[in-house]
Amino acid sequence: MTLQRRLFLNHVAQTGPFPFGIEVSHAEGVYIYDTDGKRYLDFDSGISVSSLGHGHPAIVQAVKSQAEKYMHTMVYGEHIQAPQVQFAVRLAQVLNNGLDCTYFVNSGSEAVEGAIKLARRFTGRYEIISCSNAYHGSTMGAESLRSDTDFTMAYVPGVPGVKHIRFNQKEDLKYITNKTACIILEPVQAEAGVIVPTDDFLKAARKRCDETGTLMILDEIQTGFGRTGYLFAHQKYGIVPDILLLAKAMGGGMPIGAFVAKREVMQAFTQNPMLGHITTFGGHPVCTAAALAMLQVITTEDIVCKVSYKEQLFRELLVHPLIREVRSSGLLMAVELTDKKLLMPLIDGAIRRGVLIDYFLFNDNSFRIAPPLIIEKEGIHEGVQILISVLDSLI
Repeated sequence: MTLQRRLFLNHVAQTGPFPFGIEVSHAEGVYIYDTDGKRYLDFDSGISVSSLGHGHPAIVQAVKSQAEKYMHTMVYGEHIQAPQVQFAVRLAQVLNNGLDCTYFVNSGSEAVEGAIKLARRFTGRYEIISCSNAYHGSTMGAESLRSDTDFTMAYVPGVPGVKHIRFNQKEDLKYITNKTACIILEPVQAEAGVIVPTDDFLKAARKRCDETGTLMILDEIQTGFGRTGYLFAHQKYGIVPDILLLAKAMGGGMPIGAFVAKREVMQAFTQNPMLGHITTFGGHPVCTAAALAMLQVITTEDIVCKVSYKEQLFRELLVHPLIREVRSSGLLMAVELTDKKLLMPLIDGAIRRGVLIDYFLFNDNSFRIAPPLIIEKEGIHEGVQILISVLDSLI
């Protein structure tokens, strides 16, 4: 065991007993390199974060340039900082749907927390509805939205007032009433194993929210910025939320998140009481400069328009007797195996052979593929061939 590895295990808090433990040297494009010089093809993007790959020159330059000008100057919302203004304006332009006011935060979980607070404040209501098998983060409010008890039972009681409905079950939408402040939905359920909406479920949910005066919050933390083949997944499904949640790919590798709403909704935070949500480092100028560079690249280069072709190539290549099904929404993919006992041996074997894949929280017989959107067909062929070879070894 190297000194660095021992220090990591002794002094860096662990989230599980068996971390992947790759000692990273550097990363570039679709590859991560360890300190022994081994190269790993990144089929995971750090859970859909590195959509433009690692070390994209436009993002690196934006970080360097902003760091030389100024970093933290004052808590969020007090000083006028050019990266925040420019990103918010550009985002409103590309959304072009009335969601024109952005509140910058540090992460996806904080975006969830802020959106819940905003919904309760704006509507004056208490009840929150989320879906079974959804994941919205690990802070107390976000954890309280989860239906599973395996992860949450150690932390009860959570935030009160949360009810659960089933995703894709229109009959459950009747539980949205004039007592409901908001419903929070993933347009594609990620941790459930990439469950896409069917039978106009999202449109029916939108209609029910309109009927009851309930705010629809769409969690696009994982699906945003091109992952599904559209800039945002709600565009794919023909709806507009009241509050849009963003993070992960937003910063091009830098930590940042946001929730976005109409200005008239967001203004609920400014009075009775004022300072409705406070964050010290939300919208940090260096992170926001990186986000602005990411947004400029993703909206001006032909990256998103190629996602569907790459998705189809994956689906054509992922054929094996041990693969039962491939579910996908763009380059967010779940590969279901014939036996859940194969999952961890496959993931371990893939990592040993230089391909990074991952599991899902709520689906124990499928593995995740979510590569950088910039991956080319050669990289897809390379990675899938390795996965197939590992599957062959498991027969």
